Amino acid sequence: MTELDWVYSLNGKIPPGQSLPAGVKRYAAVVSYDGSAFCGFQKQKHSPSVQQELERALSSVANSEVAVSCAGRTDTAVHASYQVVHFDTPALRTGRNWVKGANSQLPDSIALLWADEVAESFHARFSATSRTYRYIIHAAEARPAILAQGVTWVRYPLNPTAMQEACHYLLGEQDFSAFRGAGCQSLSPNRNITSAKVIQAGQLLVFEVTANAFVLHMVRNIVGSLMEVGFGRRNPSWIGELIKGRDRTKSAATASPKGLYLVDVGYPDDCVIPPMPRGPAFLGL
Repeated sequence: MTELDWVYSLNGKIPPGQSLPAGVKRYAAVVSYDGSAFCGFQKQKHSPSVQQELERALSSVANSEVAVSCAGRTDTAVHASYQVVHFDTPALRTGRNWVKGANSQLPDSIALLWADEVAESFHARFSATSRTYRYIIHAAEARPAILAQGVTWVRYPLNPTAMQEACHYLLGEQDFSAFRGAGCQSLSPNRNITSAKVIQAGQLLVFEVTANAFVLHMVRNIVGSLMEVGFGRRNPSWIGELIKGRDRTKSAATASPKGLYLVDVGYPDDCVIPPMPRGPAFLGL
């Protein structure tokens, strides 16, 4: 496509040498949400979504229709302590106006943490260099009443040392077909995991993973297999065998969405998106 062929699309990538339409500004925001009551981030016809609520609130502040694009589309019942969105609008508002105004319109389960005008070239998804997720497991004989929708409960103890050893097999750029959900539309199963670790936080066990991107259900599928290692049913090396085999049917069942949180999105240094402590806050990590 040449510069002459390019046509502006709402929230789309702005190539070098091109600009937003006159009078239009690009804003970004950091959003936190409890995904329990939503069908995921992306708008759906059949049930409420985070995107639907965000757009309703931002449109109210802008006094005109606002549509948002996000860094990563979380699934049904998945949470985020640090989701990034951007939107184009002719409305002139300060970051403080966007945050206070939107939060007054949003349900308690969604909150804007920060917002401001950004460079026209910024794109929440395509400018991102990494995403970090945390998966929280509560291993105890009795199910938790508090945070019942915010952690995944298992009845039997897990061995964090064995799970951490298994994490080593996840590192690097590899074909993750063994952990790729059915219906994934990505053109390639290859992803680059730069960090994977298991953290003990009191009674909670946290799996934290950072990659350039993730295929469909990748984190939950990995966790399902890591728990098999943690229960002592499989050796840590089994994770490496699964990756080499590239067969989803050989790995464990997909873990529940309840314990999954998007906690960070990485961007180049020239982007103005502020870093924040990785959540969720109740972990204290």
